[in-house]
Amino acid sequence: MGMQAHRWLMTAQGAPLVREAFVAEPAAGEVVVAIAGCGVCHTDLGYYYDGVRTNHPLPLALGHEISGRVVAAGAGAQGWVGKAVIVPAVLPCGECDLCKRGLAPICRAQKMPGNDIQGGFASHIVVPGRGLCEVDEARLAKAGLSLADVSIVADALTTPYQAVRRAGVAPGSLAIVVGVGGVGGYCVQIARAFGAKVVAVDVDAAKLAAVAEHGAALTLNAREHDAKAVKGAIAAFAKAQGLRATEWIVFECSGTAAGQLTAWSLLVHGATLCVVGFTMDRVEIRLSNLMAFDARAIGNWGCPPESYPAALELVLDGRVAIAPFVERHPLADINAVFHAVHHKEIRRRAVLVPA
Repeated sequence: MGMQAHRWLMTAQGAPLVREAFVAEPAAGEVVVAIAGCGVCHTDLGYYYDGVRTNHPLPLALGHEISGRVVAAGAGAQGWVGKAVIVPAVLPCGECDLCKRGLAPICRAQKMPGNDIQGGFASHIVVPGRGLCEVDEARLAKAGLSLADVSIVADALTTPYQAVRRAGVAPGSLAIVVGVGGVGGYCVQIARAFGAKVVAVDVDAAKLAAVAEHGAALTLNAREHDAKAVKGAIAAFAKAQGLRATEWIVFECSGTAAGQLTAWSLLVHGATLCVVGFTMDRVEIRLSNLMAFDARAIGNWGCPPESYPAALELVLDGRVAIAPFVERHPLADINAVFHAVHHKEIRRRAVLVPA
């Protein structure tokens, strides 16, 4: 038997989100999660304001950074009932050839809440029971965090975690993060946790000041330096720190054309460029730089569910701080919160909490 629930639907680009009642009922292999919190991501704003197309036709509840408690389950998934969980932002099927070959991020049957299926700006969500990340609530409390707070692990933290892991960041690495709000701020902390010396590049002095206290060994304001000066400053820093002048690892997290051009300009011999942010804007680059520098560029779509526990561990053991970078708001205020985040009136990651 299903349970009464509600969600906030996007009906058209830029139109006010509308509250809808529905019955949350799991099929075999599915669970119902009573949502503790759902983070507001740059991707949600892309759907809502910029016309980025969702795979599921409108109307659709957005939201893919979800934490909560499993309150019902279909056949085969009953073991999840009562557990606190984070719902991965991308849920691969686990059964196809791609999944079996370790290529879950490109699973063609994947389900992304708020894109492929109804999302987390809701009181409840129905999702596959496979791949959920259990949360140890005792350790969560000890870390001074609520279950709502760790909703942002599902994307804002796991996506840069996957990028840092795939890029091979290790002690002795020089990591450069372009765009250090949200995802980029966590990328700074994660790269440091993996042993890198981290340089943060942004156009926002407040964001740079925040990450200077949370893992960035050097901060550079791209408004105050042109691309050549930024690269020169990083080269001088690397030399002073005894780091290599080659093999820099650059994470583009701004999701802006300007940020992408800055990141491209930082290629050196043996560099790795990791594209983490998203924009609809086009940029013009000389692709031959990859050849000339014997460099590589890696796209990054989400994070496999099996890597979520290790990413969450960074939070629970205190190596990555999230409390200074999130703030909770009532789900009922979703239209005002979207407006405020879009206009940069809210500077932290907004987490919407159902009443």
